Amino acid sequence: MTDFWLAGDLTSTAYGWRLERRDGITIGFTSHDRDVEIDGLLYRASPGMEPSAVSESLGLDNGGLEISGIVSSDAISEADLSAGRWNGCALSVFLFDWTQRGAGKRILAQGELGQVTYSGENFQVEVNGPAARLNSPVVPQTSPGCRASFCDANCGLSQARFRHERIVSHADADHIVFQNDLPGGANGFAYGHVRWLDGKNCGLTSNIYASGNKDVYLAQIPEFPVLAGTRAALVEGCNKIIATCSGRFANAVNFRGEPYLPGNDLLTRYPGVS
Repeated sequence: MTDFWLAGDLTSTAYGWRLERRDGITIGFTSHDRDVEIDGLLYRASPGMEPSAVSESLGLDNGGLEISGIVSSDAISEADLSAGRWNGCALSVFLFDWTQRGAGKRILAQGELGQVTYSGENFQVEVNGPAARLNSPVVPQTSPGCRASFCDANCGLSQARFRHERIVSHADADHIVFQNDLPGGANGFAYGHVRWLDGKNCGLTSNIYASGNKDVYLAQIPEFPVLAGTRAALVEGCNKIIATCSGRFANAVNFRGEPYLPGNDLLTRYPGVS
C-alpha cells in the first residue's frame, strides 16, 4: 500500500531516526533543516546524519543495516559511547512528510545497535535487525554449569531478595569499599554486579569477581572514577554449579545444566584404562 504523501510528483519527505537507550532515554534526529516534533518526541535537525549514511545489504549477517555519521548532539557524547550506554539501543529509521506530520511515516528499518566504534567526532555502528536472531541456537547445548542467568525467568529466583543498596566509602580503580557491611559472607557477591545509581557512571553496570565484608573487586575499572558518597545497587552472584544452587539458594529444581552427564573423555576409555 502506497502512502498518499509519497504518490505525488513533488514530495516533501525527510528521514527520521528514533533511538531509545536501555535506560529509557529517547532522542530523535531528522535530515530536515529544522527541528520537528513527531508523536510527542522532538527530532533535532542533524545535517551530519545524511540519507547516504544509511546503507542496506542483502545478507543476513548483521540484519543488513549500517549507520555512520558525526556526533553533533550533546545527547550523544564520546564519553557515553565509550561507556557503552548506547550499546543495545533500539533504533527506528523512517520517512515522513514534514509538511503534514500527522499523515504517518514509512518505517525503513528497525533493530538494536551493536557495538559502537568511533574516531574523533565520527562514529560507525552496526544495527542488528530481526534476522540476527536466526544466529541463536535452536536448542540449548548441554553443560555441567547452569545456563540460566541468576534471577532470570529460568532461574526463578527474585532479584529483589539479593539486591542491596550501599553508599561508597572510598574507591581505588577496581576496588570499591562501602560504608556498611555486605551480606553473604566472603565472595557472596562474586559473579554478581553493581549498578551505579548516581554520579557520572549512573545507569552503568559493573561485574564483580570477588567481594569481602565491605568491599568488592570489579572485573573492569568503571568508565568514570567512583567517588565517595556514590549510591550503588549490588546484586549477589552465583557461580552456576549445582552445589551452590542447591546448598546456598535451595533452587536445584530450577538448575539449567547437566552436572552428572558423562563428559567427552568417556568415549576415549577402554578396558584397562582408569
